[in-house]
Parts: sequence; structure tokens; C-alpha cells
Amino acid sequence: METLLELVEELSFTRVGGSDKERAAAEIILREINLAGREAGESNICGEFMPFHIPSANVKKCSVMAQEREIPSAPYLCSGNIDRECKLLYLDDALEIDFAEIGDLSDTAVLLNNLVEEDVFKRLIEHHVAAFLVLQGKYYYSAGEASLYSRRLRSHFARNGKIPGFIISAADAMALVKQEVESIHLVLEQEEVERDSQNILSVIEGTQKKEEEIVLTAHYDSVPLGTGSWDNATGAAALLGIYRYFVANPPKRTLRFLWCGSEEMGLLGSKAYVEQNENTLERIKFCFNFDMCGTALGANRIIITGNKELETFVDHYCKLSGYSARTKQGVHSSDSAPFCDKGIPALGLGRGTGTAEIHTIHDLIPTISNKALQRNVDFAVHMIEDMANAAILPIKREMPEERKKELDKYFHRDTEKKDEEKTEKAKMEV
Repeated sequence: METLLELVEELSFTRVGGSDKERAAAEIILREINLAGREAGESNICGEFMPFHIPSANVKKCSVMAQEREIPSAPYLCSGNIDRECKLLYLDDALEIDFAEIGDLSDTAVLLNNLVEEDVFKRLIEHHVAAFLVLQGKYYYSAGEASLYSRRLRSHFARNGKIPGFIISAADAMALVKQEVESIHLVLEQEEVERDSQNILSVIEGTQKKEEEIVLTAHYDSVPLGTGSWDNATGAAALLGIYRYFVANPPKRTLRFLWCGSEEMGLLGSKAYVEQNENTLERIKFCFNFDMCGTALGANRIIITGNKELETFVDHYCKLSGYSARTKQGVHSSDSAPFCDKGIPALGLGRGTGTAEIHTIHDLIPTISNKALQRNVDFAVHMIEDMANAAILPIKREMPEERKKELDKYFHRDTEKKDEEKTEKAKMEV
């Protein structure tokens, strides 16, 4: 590759987790990994595929009919099947109070503004809702502009049960509500399957402290529309740029480079890696993650998942380096999170902008600048090199209690803990 932007361009095609296109993107990355090794005279350093299975579905039919008109829709995969006429009920955000006077909804489809919280899905289950619809986009978007695409019913919802789900545009949802449409006919026919996805791994062994490792991650898959240029061909290309430097300049500590598959389906690649390699995680002392880099307009961002010491370190390092970046503490909703969940502190490096959109048809190449992407890579190389060559790692391998609680919430264990507490309380009262 001549420039990082050229690699972003090569990776800019729809590459959904578990698809042939995702595999094609993985082949491009593997090619570049092996090429970098040969060019550095280190042909023994190469990449490998690490396969894993992901849940998915083959959709045979998906239809939303209202007032003798078919409304454009996309299904929730692995959510179940339906073919029936249903009453229609709009329930805003489906808060607890919205269900106060409502009984059984087994003949009703519920229209929602969004579906993010597990408690909302539990209420739908408890009231035996026949189906749910979630709106997407702005009221002035056409169905195409609203970027409707199928998404999988997440496992923390499905553990409560399954309800057939659909996504429709905000414009169509608004029409249904304003026209007081009372019934709709819903069809969803799908067969649940497993598909093959893969991570790509390459390890550069440390020259002195090889037993201490730093993992560097970026996902290379995309959602089912647009070209996923910003999210996350840029991160995958940035990680390759960093890899090319270190394969020619190996540091004291071992660097573990991981391009993750199926991130957009719920961090499935990084979760699979952590599960498959739990016995080696103790060697990993730190994680750098690259997600959405290199926009022409915008600001550099660093998401810090660790203790106050790490936050101070980042602040000082940016000042010493003259690197302008907005920083914040919290869980990065990306492939560093499963590593953080194992007590490994992390930095998420990227570049944000209000002029582009991810997960839409508008995530395209024109928003990306080679100069901005190279600047992100240069800063990352300097920081990684300083850490990987430090006499002593400047950051402890630990996770503060506040971050642990955030991770519990992010991975939906807080709901499990609440349910366990309720169960224990009920047992005590018997």
C-alpha cells in the first residue's frame, strides 16, 4: 500500500460479520500483514486466521403491511417468526408507567422510539406482546435515507424470550401514528443459523520483556449498508500502519495485533478471542483500540478505560507530544471492552466529527483524509513505542471499582445481579 487512505479505499465495501465479503476483507488484511513481514526481512512474522462461530439467520420473508400498503422494513434477526394481523399500539419509550393500565398484548404489535434497555424488552415479554417495531432516522428521510438494515436481537434481550421485531423509518412510523392506524399485518419468516467469522492475529515478539504483552485491536467488519469507510476501515488501516512500523522496529515488549471480526454484531470477535485465550490473558498488560480514525474535519478523541493514573498519563503525554485530543473516562463501546472486562486497562484512539454518520448509507470515503489518518497513526506509534520500551510500564494492570460497575452495566450483568437479588429476597420471604 502506498498510503493509508489507499488501504481504506480497498477495504471500503460492505463486509458484514460472517459473510463472504467479511472474509474478503480479512484476506486483504492478511495479505498486508504478510507483505509487511517480507519487506522488513521478517518473513517468519506473519498473520493467522482465528475462526469462530456467530449466530445469524436466513430471512425468507419480511413484510409490514398497513392500509393496503407495504411499508419498507428490516428484520431483527433471531427474534422469531410471525404471520398475522395485529393491533398497533405506539408506546413512546415503553416506560413502566406506559404499561400501568395495559394488560395482555398477545394480539398487539408495539411501536417504539427505540429499543436499548433490557427492562423495556422484559416489559414486552411480560405483557406477551405479539411483535415490536422500532423507528429509525428523521421524519424527513426517505426509507433509503433512513438506512434500514437487519440487526440481530442481542443475547441479553433473547435470554428473556423472543418477540418478532422490525425496523421501519421514522417517516412511516409518524404516518402510522398521525393517521391513527389501528392494525397492521406482519410477516417475518426466518431460520436461525450459525456462520463463520474470523479474527486476524499477528504477534511481534518482544526483544527483552517478551512475557509482558500489549494488545492492539481494531475491527474490520461493517454494518450491511454503506462502505464502512470511517467505521471502521480507517481503524483497520491505522492498525496496519502501526504494524508496519513495529514489524521493522520490534520493541522490548511483545505486541499482539488483533483485527476483530463481527464487532458490529456485538463485539463477537473480541469476545471470542478473550474466551478462546483466557489462559494467556495474564500476560497482556495494556490494550490500545482503534475505531473510527482519520476524518478530514473533526477532533481527535481518546477514550480512557482505567484508573485516574492512566487519565493523568494521557493528559501529560498529549501535552508533551503536542497532540490535540478530547479525552473522556468510560467504557469504549468497541473491541477493547472485553479486554477491560478482564482487568486490562485500555485507550481507545480515534477521531470524531459531526459532519459524517456511521451505520448509514453516508459512511463513505470522502469524509476521510490521509493526512489526518497518518497523524493519528504517528501519535499512536510514539505512545506505543514509549510504553513497549519503558523500563517499567507506567500503568498498572488494574481496573477501578467505578469502571468495573460500568463494565457490569455495559455487559448487562447488572440486570442479572438485580434478578438474583430479587430471587434471593423472595426465597427469604417464603
